[in-house]
Amino acid sequence: MRVLFTGAPAVGHLFPMVPLAWALRGAGHDVLFASYNGAEPITRAGLPLVNIAPELDAPHELLAVAGARRPELLQRVTDSATADRDAFVRLYAHVNDLVADSLVEHGREWQAELVVFEPLATAGVVAAAALGVPAVQHNLGFGRNSALRATMLEELSAAFARHGAAAPAAADVPVLDIAPPSTVTATDGRLLRPVSFSGGGTLPPWLRQRPDRPRVAVTLGTFLPHLLDADHFRPVVEAMSKVDAEFVLAQGNTDLAQLGELPPNVRAVGGSDWLPWNALLRTCAASVHHGGSGSSLASMEAGLPQLVLPSVSESGTNADAVAGRGVGLRSSYAEVSAELLEHVLFDAAMRAAAAEVREEIAGMPTPAELVPYLAALAATA
Repeated sequence: MRVLFTGAPAVGHLFPMVPLAWALRGAGHDVLFASYNGAEPITRAGLPLVNIAPELDAPHELLAVAGARRPELLQRVTDSATADRDAFVRLYAHVNDLVADSLVEHGREWQAELVVFEPLATAGVVAAAALGVPAVQHNLGFGRNSALRATMLEELSAAFARHGAAAPAAADVPVLDIAPPSTVTATDGRLLRPVSFSGGGTLPPWLRQRPDRPRVAVTLGTFLPHLLDADHFRPVVEAMSKVDAEFVLAQGNTDLAQLGELPPNVRAVGGSDWLPWNALLRTCAASVHHGGSGSSLASMEAGLPQLVLPSVSESGTNADAVAGRGVGLRSSYAEVSAELLEHVLFDAAMRAAAAEVREEIAGMPTPAELVPYLAALAATA
């Protein structure tokens, strides 16, 4: 079976699908990722990638081109800093329209027999319909996406028409749901265990040593640092300096120079010394992060209480899921205090809830267990 994966060119949209791709490869199937500029980190997983829009810089140029079609949507997205989800989804549907024809072409050349797509890559449904093969949506987090999918499919009607294909009803698209059931109001499809993947890297010696005080993992993700200035994060650093704990700031390629000298109990790692988030979490007592679904689910998989600082996009939904299940707290950057950090570190009820969710995730079907289902789905085409 040849399985074509497609997603927006961002770590948070591509990396969650890596464990399923690995499981398919392990079972002897072929996989190929299709995305556009910015998706190159997926190759760190040892998986092949084809660029379906090399002439466009993603995501800003693609959004600008899509915005030229629907300037009123671009204005709503800009004014709300992506918080207007209806406008963002409709605008990103036009990004999908821009790449849909190329995705169909690559899928046909590669002879894809199944298409796996994430919620912002609904061009995958267009490609599957054009090729006459099934499409499966791979959810990324806690958002329930049937309405989002319906909106995307509605906006992509012209793309379906170009290829002589009919858009399926949103409810007829199979879904793989990686959210632990106790963290959401309803399951969105067939359950799939979230297996955290954050790239590989050489682990530093200090990570293998047991810390003499609680260690806390901290990240702003890979996208948010480009939107926020240092002043947003400064209150968090000040609060960390007052807590008797070791804070490890996984900065990726973010330049933290604007923050000045960090407190002695804050260790910054990143740049050429990439530290996988999931490896760091295994040594920690809690996490502090921006509300990305990958950061949230990896913290749950590790059984850690979390402090979530949402600011854009779906991070608010993720923060609500964390707080609603009792495995963490939600806060703004400005409201973070030493007392709040200590509460997350030492609250017994929160730690117990986190342990419960860790066991719940361990009981969900693994990616390998879903491979026969996907093979049977492809065989029906």
